[in-house]
Amino acid sequence: MSQQAKPKKYRIGVAHIRASKNNTFITITDRSGAETISRKSGGAFVRNDRDEGSPYAAAKAAYAAAKEAMQRAGITHVIVKIKIIGRRTLLPGAQAALRALIRAGLRVIRVEDETPTPHDHIRKPGGRRGRRV
Repeated sequence: MSQQAKPKKYRIGVAHIRASKNNTFITITDRSGAETISRKSGGAFVRNDRDEGSPYAAAKAAYAAAKEAMQRAGITHVIVKIKIIGRRTLLPGAQAALRALIRAGLRVIRVEDETPTPHDHIRKPGGRRGRRV
């Protein structure tokens, strides 16, 4: 007799990582994005304001958010959506948060970039009459 393989149970969530130079926010939702399961920020894990955007704070926040999502909703797999504010390159906080999600035990299905890109040029500072010296 051969034993049939049981279908493995897994739940998919969406991890939104919003990284800026000053802070990193991690939000884990269900697949539709309507229900927030866990929300953490890097500022809750460090004492000084200057350390909020550090990779250490981002990793601690992502690890805590992942553990909470696994306990509360049984999420095992995530789709990661990264939004970087103010830059086009990957900030160290976003990179550390992604690694912490993996270390916490979540399986990453895919990583998407949601960084807003301008469709036109930005307006130069100084106003209509220019910079007055």
